[in-house]
Amino acid sequence: MALSPHDPASAPSGSSGLSNTEASLRLERFGPNAVPDPKPRLTRQFAGRFWGPVPWMLEAAALLELARGERLPALVIASLLVFNATLGLLRERRASKAVAALKQGLAPTAHVCREGIWSRVAASTLVPGDLVRLSLGAIVPADVRVVSGLVQVDQSSLTGESLPVDVSTGDSTFAGALVARGQALAEVAATGSRTFYGRAIELVAQTQGKTSEELAVMSATCRLALNNGVVAILALAYAVATKMSLPNTLDLALTILLASIPVALPATFTLASAIAALRLARQGVLLTRLSAVHEAAALDTLCSDKTGTLTRNALQVARIVPSSGVESIDVLRMAAIASSESDADSIDATLRLAYFESAADHALPAIQRFVPFDPATKTSEVEFVDSAGRRQRALKGALSALESSIDVPAEIRAQAEILAAAGHRILGVAAGPTGSPQLIGVIALSDPPREDAGEMIQSLAAMGIRTLMLTGDAAGTAETIARQVGIAGRGCTAGQLAEDANRLDCGVFARVLPEEKLAIVRTLQRGGHVVGMCGDGTNDAPALRQAQLGIAVSSATDAAKAAAGMVLTQPGLRGVLAAVTEGRKAFQRVQTFALNMMTKKIELVLFLACGPILFHHAILTPTLMVLMMVTNDFLSMSLTTDRVTAGARPSQWNMRGIASSAVALALVKLSFTLGIVGTGVAASRLDPAQLQTLAFVALVFGNQALLLTVRGAQSLWTHWPGGWVALACLVNIAIALSLASTGTLMAPIPSGVLAAALAAAGGMTLALDLIKRPVYRRYGISTVEPRNDSREESSP
Repeated sequence: MALSPHDPASAPSGSSGLSNTEASLRLERFGPNAVPDPKPRLTRQFAGRFWGPVPWMLEAAALLELARGERLPALVIASLLVFNATLGLLRERRASKAVAALKQGLAPTAHVCREGIWSRVAASTLVPGDLVRLSLGAIVPADVRVVSGLVQVDQSSLTGESLPVDVSTGDSTFAGALVARGQALAEVAATGSRTFYGRAIELVAQTQGKTSEELAVMSATCRLALNNGVVAILALAYAVATKMSLPNTLDLALTILLASIPVALPATFTLASAIAALRLARQGVLLTRLSAVHEAAALDTLCSDKTGTLTRNALQVARIVPSSGVESIDVLRMAAIASSESDADSIDATLRLAYFESAADHALPAIQRFVPFDPATKTSEVEFVDSAGRRQRALKGALSALESSIDVPAEIRAQAEILAAAGHRILGVAAGPTGSPQLIGVIALSDPPREDAGEMIQSLAAMGIRTLMLTGDAAGTAETIARQVGIAGRGCTAGQLAEDANRLDCGVFARVLPEEKLAIVRTLQRGGHVVGMCGDGTNDAPALRQAQLGIAVSSATDAAKAAAGMVLTQPGLRGVLAAVTEGRKAFQRVQTFALNMMTKKIELVLFLACGPILFHHAILTPTLMVLMMVTNDFLSMSLTTDRVTAGARPSQWNMRGIASSAVALALVKLSFTLGIVGTGVAASRLDPAQLQTLAFVALVFGNQALLLTVRGAQSLWTHWPGGWVALACLVNIAIALSLASTGTLMAPIPSGVLAAALAAAGGMTLALDLIKRPVYRRYGISTVEPRNDSREESSP
């Protein structure tokens, strides 16, 4: 934020600069030229992971186990709680990297004049009103206003402008810009968090969007709590009304609580993300936040920066318009002669390279005198001797600068205006005798699109993702690039989008500031869109952090990479398509797990509630519940490696449909479990402890039938599970058979009963396989069929 003209600190400091005393007073008033970076304590962050629906339920269960004197189950539950908290903390700690990387962009030193003496001081000690020197190669240390001289600064990483900008007396430039040419004296206008750069840092620090992972876990937990809570209240009321013993009532309460906890759900999201991250790393995509995988699955709008993202961020000669009777190669040759051979200027380098690539004879004449580009005149010139021994002069520069002394034909001017309107940078080239050079043509320069940009936009559109361009560059340039890469829609402002977040006629937003990029992303999110932001500069960092999916390209600044959830390590944008594909595969796997988990939890609570009614005691012990939680819930995480195919449209959570489908499937599964236990009661002489073992076995066997059948709408027999899924089912069955037959942690039951229960589970598999398709269709569950394809991986 610039100082007010009425503020004493805004008064010109004069040629001698501030006094040391005044500088000290202003430093105390305005603070250091740095942005505070408070770091939360690790202990506080870790403690925060124990606050939420899933942690609350686990904590309550552990306390109840301790109250009953059951230390081992309490320890197991506490271990699960710490496991989930640790995974969450690892993701949360990554967020602090964005601010730290941005702070590194502030220049460490500055050349400042105080009391008439020039000295180099730490940039953090600069104050508004200081007089600083800007010279070639220097980084602007604060937001400044030029008081004398003229410089050309590269602000591309701040504003998105492709080309250097001329800054003369009275103009301003920003902290973090690079001085590419010239020298000037400037007065500091703003420091620290008040600078353009500092505001970007604060925007990143303040930006925190909810992830689809957090919303899905919260929704699943709340729906389970609502459905199972009602059943639990009715069951406990029945137990009290029938005067069930207190120990049995406590067992019933604890088992229902344990049955309702989706303990493995947060860990499953993380595991699915980690597996996808490994696959993406092989394709040149690195994740800075694992949750970015799930955001990629739901992505429906991509906001992309232009410079360095859709374009190469490398100038090239787009077109040469020669004067009458002049060849294009002659125009390019004169421009190359008038360009510095040793200067690192991007325009000079581009012109010389273009000439050497186009000309059959690369030889250039001997230079007699060379005047490099001067920001004041906006031209460079050279004197040389041609092949006939005549002394010649060549000039290149802004057409408006050349026409003050050289005649510009009307047809050339018209062509130049057309090219300029199309977003090109126009250079005039003049050559001839030293006293009377003539305009020989103009050269249009452009930052061309990446070769794969158009293909990427089309592929994203085919996947249901709309692409918008957000850039700080000029409207003409932005709209030209947009047309070239196939971005549909006209140029709009952030305000126009705010009026209607779903308007489809907007495709390009030019001359946008970091705050406006951030506002556009937020507007789209309020309109119900899942937004991705693809960029490379510091100016993109706040929007990268706000977007559900922030994507930094390979050439991005450290600040942009730290703010993003995903970094492309290879040139081009194919990594975006890879991320969307892997994200949608991960979504299919996690959706299957969520449906499987909710079905089991609902059926289990209903089954537990039936216990007092049918058997007059709790049908499962808390110990058996903890055992089922550890083995069955966590072994079901093998679904994160299952064979799947990416969906053709954005993957959105339909938790209401999943919950409704889970209820329908749970009722079918409940009939199976009750049938097994009821048959055991009627056909054999099992005591209450053995009935609890049979109930445990029936639940485990039925859960494997459910796990294998809910993976897609097609028949189980047409798409076999992945290797890890099949192995997990076999391990679960083996554990149940081993414990039940040996009487470990439960009462033993005869092998014949176990065999009958296993055979019945086979029939249950067939029944669920027939029922699931109409259930999915009825409740709008989107599934993409797994396939037997050697190209699909079933393990990380």
